[in-house]
Amino acid sequence: MTETTALLPDDRRAKRNVAVLVLAQAILGAQMPMIFVVGGLAGKQLASNVCWATLPISLIIFGSMTTAPWLSPLMQSRGRRFGFYIGALAGAFGAAVAAYGLYASSFPILLIGSYFTGIYMSAQGFYRFAATDTASDSYKPKAISYVMAGGLLSAILGPQLNKIVEGSFVVPFLGTYLVIIMLNLVGMFLFTALDLPKGTRREPAPLAATPPRRRRALLSDPNIIVAMIVALVAYSLMNLIMTSTPLAVVGCGYALSSANDIVSAHVLAMFAPSFFTGHLIVRFGVKTIMGVGVAILAAAGAAALLGVNFADADQPSLISFYAALILLGLGWNFGFIGATTLLTESHAPHERGVVQGLNDMVVFGSVTLASLASGGLMNCSGGSPMEGWTAVNLAMAPFIALAGGALIWLALRPRGRDA
Repeated sequence: MTETTALLPDDRRAKRNVAVLVLAQAILGAQMPMIFVVGGLAGKQLASNVCWATLPISLIIFGSMTTAPWLSPLMQSRGRRFGFYIGALAGAFGAAVAAYGLYASSFPILLIGSYFTGIYMSAQGFYRFAATDTASDSYKPKAISYVMAGGLLSAILGPQLNKIVEGSFVVPFLGTYLVIIMLNLVGMFLFTALDLPKGTRREPAPLAATPPRRRRALLSDPNIIVAMIVALVAYSLMNLIMTSTPLAVVGCGYALSSANDIVSAHVLAMFAPSFFTGHLIVRFGVKTIMGVGVAILAAAGAAALLGVNFADADQPSLISFYAALILLGLGWNFGFIGATTLLTESHAPHERGVVQGLNDMVVFGSVTLASLASGGLMNCSGGSPMEGWTAVNLAMAPFIALAGGALIWLALRPRGRDA
C-alpha cells in the first residue's frame, strides 16, 4: 500500500492554487455577467444608432483579444500573479472610466472603459491555464474544470448585485460599474495566496535543447488547430447569443429582472457541469466531450427558434429563453473546457507563452466579430425583436458546421499522423 501511494502524483500544491483561482473566478468573475447584462442596454441608451448598441461588449472582447498576445508571454517571464494583478487593476480602471461615461452621457468614454475591462477579461481567461502549471497530467483536466466551476458563484453573485444596485442611482446602470470597481480592488488580494512558478526570462537548460516551435509549426499541429476552432466556435456562439439576450428579453416586453435571471441561469449552466466535465474527459476522451458540446450548442439554437415559431403574438415565452440559454451554457462548458484540455496536451511547457497567447488572440478575435454581429443582427435585421432574435440564432449554423467538420476531420486522421 505504501509503495502504491508513493507512485501517485502529489497535487497538494496544485489543489491549493486551484482553490485560490476558484475564489478569484467567483469574486472577480462576477463582473462579467454584470456587464453582459447591462452593456448592450447601456450602449443602446447612449449610441446614436441602435445598431451599435452592443459595441461596448465588442470593445471588451477586442480588448481581451489584443491583450492576450502580450500578457501571456509577460506572465511566462514575470509569473502568473503579476499578470493577474494587471488584469484586476485594469478591470477597476475600466469600470471607473465606464461609470464616468454613463454620468457624462458619453458613448465614446463608455467604449474606452470597456476596452480596459477587456484587459481584465484576458487575465481571467488565463486562470484556467494557471490551474495546470503545477498539476500532474492526470489532475490537469480536473483542475481546469474546478477553476471554471468557480463561475457558479459569479453566476449567482453578479446578476443579484445588478438587481440590488440597478435603481440606486438616477443614472441607469451606474451602480453596476461602481460595484465592479470594488470587486476588482478587493478580489486582487486573493492572488497573494498563489504558489505558482515566478516566471523566468531564460529557459532551463533541459528545455533550451528543444526550442519552442515557430508559430507556423504550431498552427500545423492538427490537435492545436482543432482545439482553437472548437474553442472559438463555443465562445463565439455563447457571446453571440448572450449579448443579444437582454435586448431580446426586454424588447419582447419582459422586465430587466427577467433578463438578469435568464443570464444567471445561463452562467450557472456554463459552470455547473465543471464539477464533472474533467472526469468525463478522463472517462470518455476529450474529443468525444468536445463533440457533445457542439451538439448541445446546436440544440440551443433550435430551442430559441422553436420558441419564436410557437410564440404568442410578438412575445416568445420566457421558458424558451431559459431553455436556449441553459443549453448554450452547457454546450459552451463541454466545448470550451474540452478545447482547453486538448490545447494543454498539445504543447510543451516552454511553448505555453506563445501557444496560449495565440489561442486566446484567435478565440477572442472571433468573439469580437460575434459580439459586433450580435448587435447588428438583433437591432437591424428586422422590424421587431422577434425577427432580430431569429436572425441571431440562425447565424449559429455555419459555426456549428465548422466545429463539427473540424472534429470529424481530426477523428478520421490516422493516429500516427498526430504525433
